[in-house]
Amino acid sequence: MERIVFCIVALFVVCYAQVPTPCQSPKQWEGDMVLFDASKDFTEKSRIIYDETNMRERTIEEIEVGKERDYYEVLRLFNERKEYRLNLRTKKCNVTTIMYPFRVRGVPSDAKFLFEGVIGASSIPYEHFTAVTFGGEYTTDHVKYATTVTFPDCIPVADNYYNDVTSYVESRYFDIHAGITDPMAFIPPTECA
Repeated sequence: MERIVFCIVALFVVCYAQVPTPCQSPKQWEGDMVLFDASKDFTEKSRIIYDETNMRERTIEEIEVGKERDYYEVLRLFNERKEYRLNLRTKKCNVTTIMYPFRVRGVPSDAKFLFEGVIGASSIPYEHFTAVTFGGEYTTDHVKYATTVTFPDCIPVADNYYNDVTSYVESRYFDIHAGITDPMAFIPPTECA
């Protein structure tokens, strides 16, 4: 009888250990991003420099709302709660206070495993990767999220957010490289002085 109980407990432990747990994405990286908000007919294509350690981001954005298109350089310094938004066509800069929390572009530590899958041609070597999706809800502003990362490296692939205010917003990441190549990336544009 003891052997049967031991085998059942061991089987449970082995099965439970196979459920992926939140992983740690690179804290600093550069890459490209596409953000969609279908409810507003809004698309943003951008180059992003991300620094989780110091809670800051810089993006060079091409924004399309309906048929109109504009270009911005945006610096968000969450520790200072400041956003610098420079219109690259007009050279006009707006400095505003950030009124929303910094979001980790990766897996939050309290996220729950949702599912995993293979992206690409799984039967062809080096033409696919395993993606793992986690989800949850931010308690500060009740935004529901699902975030997808590569496995086992935990490189961000996609973020999906939903709440009653913004509706559904989706971000996709690609061409991500760990680290930040430009040490001056988080200096506000001179036009914003």
